[in-house]
Amino acid sequence: QVQLVESGGGLVQAGGSLRLSCAASGRTFSRSVTGWFRQAPDKEREFIAASWSGRRTSYADSVKGRFTISRDNAKNTVYLQMNSLKPEDTAVYYCALDASGLGSRYTYWGQGTQVTVSS
Repeated sequence: QVQLVESGGGLVQAGGSLRLSCAASGRTFSRSVTGWFRQAPDKEREFIAASWSGRRTSYADSVKGRFTISRDNAKNTVYLQMNSLKPEDTAVYYCALDASGLGSRYTYWGQGTQVTVSS
């Protein structure tokens, strides 16, 4: 069983930065795909970024160039560096893990961390 715990959310002014962390338990982290998603009020959950076990990453167009996903396999932790934040980035952010390595089967989810960007 895998447990994911996010941290690092908070309130920031537009243009500011935040770094989210997600610590994972379990032995499959290094081979897994890790992803970040977000859900704003009254909106569907949306994909933000993903990191494969190698250096491959992918991003949603809405955050490309502003957000960076990274991982430390030795610490079983994935990070999301968020720069140039906008009010529309306000949402609950979730990390997720796909143990299959395919990037399409996220079966483990964290509890979420709130990010609020004020204008």
